[in-house]
Amino acid sequence: MEKKKYVPKKELTAFCVAGMGQGMIYALMSSYISDYYLNVLQLTPMFVLLLMLMARVWDAINDPLMGMIVDRSNLKSGKMIPFIRFALIPVAIVTLLMYLSPNLEKTELMIYSAIVYVAWGMIYTVGDVSFWGLPNVITPDSEERSSVISISKIFNSIGSAVPEVLFLVVGLIMAAWVKAQEVTPDPLEVQKKKYLVMAIVTVGLGTILYSFVCTGVKERVKMPSHKRQKGEPSQLARIFKCKPLVLVLLMGVLSSGRYMVSAAAIHVARYSFYIGPDLATLATEAERIAAIESSISTVKTVFQISSIVGLFGATLLMPKLMKKIDYKKLVIVSCLAGFAASIVTTLVGWFTMNLYACIPFIIISCIPLGVINTVCFAMICDCLDYMELTTGFRDNALGAACQGFINKIGNAFATSGIVIMYMVIGLEPSQMLSSTAVVSALEMPDNLRFAMFSLVSIVPGISMLLCAIPMFFYKIAGKEKQRIISELADKRKERGIEIDA
Repeated sequence: MEKKKYVPKKELTAFCVAGMGQGMIYALMSSYISDYYLNVLQLTPMFVLLLMLMARVWDAINDPLMGMIVDRSNLKSGKMIPFIRFALIPVAIVTLLMYLSPNLEKTELMIYSAIVYVAWGMIYTVGDVSFWGLPNVITPDSEERSSVISISKIFNSIGSAVPEVLFLVVGLIMAAWVKAQEVTPDPLEVQKKKYLVMAIVTVGLGTILYSFVCTGVKERVKMPSHKRQKGEPSQLARIFKCKPLVLVLLMGVLSSGRYMVSAAAIHVARYSFYIGPDLATLATEAERIAAIESSISTVKTVFQISSIVGLFGATLLMPKLMKKIDYKKLVIVSCLAGFAASIVTTLVGWFTMNLYACIPFIIISCIPLGVINTVCFAMICDCLDYMELTTGFRDNALGAACQGFINKIGNAFATSGIVIMYMVIGLEPSQMLSSTAVVSALEMPDNLRFAMFSLVSIVPGISMLLCAIPMFFYKIAGKEKQRIISELADKRKERGIEIDA
C-alpha cells in the first residue's frame, strides 16, 4: 500500500522557491560581509572580530529565545508563517542598510555598522527559525519530511549562488566602466557602488521569492498546547538532556570551517591570486585598477564555481542518498574525503600557487558542505522525534533555532578566522585598497599569499575531520530510527494529535 503524501507538488514548489529567496539574502551577508567591513569600509580588524563574536554570543541567547516564543505561540494562522510574514520586509530593509556605505567618520561608522549587523541577526532569526521549523509541521511523515528538506536545500543552494553570479557580472561591468572614464575614479567608491548594486538586486529578487511561503504553504501538524507543570524540565533543559541532539549540535559547531571557502574566497581573490594582463604593461592607472578588479571577480568566481560544484553536486544527490544510507555514515565518509582533499589542495597550493591546479581538490573538499547542510537539519528533526517519544514534548521551532544557531556560529567562526589571519600576518586593508591605489596579489610576499590561501585549504579540512568525531556516538540510525518512528506514530494516535489533510 502506497504511503499517504501530505505535501502536494504545488506546496513543495512554493516552499522550495521561498528557500531559494532566503538563500540569496543569507549568502549576501555570509559570503561578503567580512570583505565589505574590512576592505571596503576599512573598519578596524579588532572591531570586526569583536563585533562578530559578541553578536554570536547574543545569538546564543536570541535564537533559542525566538524558538521558545514560536513554540509557545497559538495564532489562528499558524505557529510559523505569521512570524515569517512579520520578518520579511524588515529583513530586506536592514540588509540594504548593511551595504549602504554611509559617509560617516570612522567611530560613527563603527557604531552604525554594529547596530545594523546586530539588528540584522535578530530580525533574520525571526523568519529563519520559523521557516526551517515548517518541515516539522507541514507533514507528520519522517520520510516525506526528509524529502522536503533535501529538495528545498537544493533550491536554497541555487539561491545562495545568485550573489556569486552578481559579484562576477557587476565586477566586470564596473571594471569596464572604470576603463571608460577620462578621470580615474576612486577605487573605494567603485567597490561601494558594486556592493550596493549587488544588495539591491539580491534583496529585491530574494524578498519576492521568499514571500511565496506566506501563501503557498500549509501547517498541518498541530501539537496540543501545554502549560509547563511544576517539576517539568524547561524547553532548553530538554534540548541539553537529549544526547543525540547535543551530538548533532556539536557536529555542527565543529564543522564551522565548512563556511571558510565561501567566506574567505573573496579575500583569497584579493590577496593570493591574480589572473589578467601583465600590470607593468598597462599604460594608465585606470587600466590597472580595472585589471585588478576583473581579476578579483574572476578568481572569486573560480573558487565559488568549484565550491558550488562540490556543494551543489552533493546536494543534488542527497534526496536519493538519504533514503538509502544512514545520515551519520554520509557525514563521516564525506568529511573524511573532504579532509583528504584539503591536504592535497594545501600541498598543491604550497608548491605551485596555481589556482587551476587546485580546482579538482577544492571541488572534493566542498562535498561535505552539501552533505552537512542537508543532513544536519534532517538529523535535528529525527532528534525531535526522539525527544517527543521519550518526553512527550516536541519543540519544533526551538529545533529550527538550533539549526539557525549552528549556521550563525559557523559563519561567525569563519569570519573571525579571516579577521584573525589579517591580524596575524599584519595585513593592512588601507594600504592595499585606498582612494589612490590598488595592490594586486602578485605584489604581496609569497608567505602572506599562502597564509590567506590556507583559509580555503587546510583550515576547512581540519574542521571537517573534527566534526566527524561526534557522529561515531550518534545512535539514531538503522533499526533504532525505525523503532522510534513506529512507536511515535502509535503515541500520537493515543494523544489525539491533530493532523490536517
